[in-house]
Amino acid sequence: MKGSEADPPAKSRTGRRRRVFLVDDHPLVREWLAGLIRPQPDLELCGTADDAASALASLAQIRADVVVVDLSLEGNSGLDLIRDLRAFQPQAKVLVLSMHEEAHYAERALRAGARGYIMKRESTDRIIDAIRQVLQGKVYASEALMARIAERFVAGSAAAVAGEVDALSDRELEVFRLLGHGYQTREVAARMKAGMKSVQVYCGRIKAKLNLSNASELRREAVRWIEAGQRR
Repeated sequence: MKGSEADPPAKSRTGRRRRVFLVDDHPLVREWLAGLIRPQPDLELCGTADDAASALASLAQIRADVVVVDLSLEGNSGLDLIRDLRAFQPQAKVLVLSMHEEAHYAERALRAGARGYIMKRESTDRIIDAIRQVLQGKVYASEALMARIAERFVAGSAAAVAGEVDALSDRELEVFRLLGHGYQTREVAARMKAGMKSVQVYCGRIKAKLNLSNASELRREAVRWIEAGQRR
């Protein structure tokens, strides 16, 4: 859980610097993160990638202690990458660093196998602190998120309520998000590297789960959802 102050630098038993791998599709973000990591006495950058396929290929050759992952990646989503890393690189801990509000994505990321979730708008000190806490085997999340998870646990159910966005599957949520950002169906298919028929099926399922009548209502609801997240 997030601490009020930064924990001491994470050191391995051998005293070596811990290896950090970055996955983000924006070059400027990768450069910014690399600039945060390089001066740290206990951390070193061991590689970067701009999509899931490149990340998996690199990590098959490079050993990383922690992988910092953005959820918005071209092709496979960051959630898919987290699952793949859990299966094929179980020694590498995963921290999600995302622009997406945690309300809809953090629990999904933790269920997929991430050890922490932090927003890109957080201070640089908190981002480095999050990396160190994950390396120490802790779970890094906001107090609000941990309280929400605890509340659901006490209630005895984490099931999503029908008609809410939380009811969407990961792939359906990705389609919904892209529609909310103004992408046309063909563009959604291209970004997700999926067929048009698959995207149309996802759209049909989203409309059913959110009780929407047509494509226009779906797009309006997606835009409202994006705008509501930006106002938080």
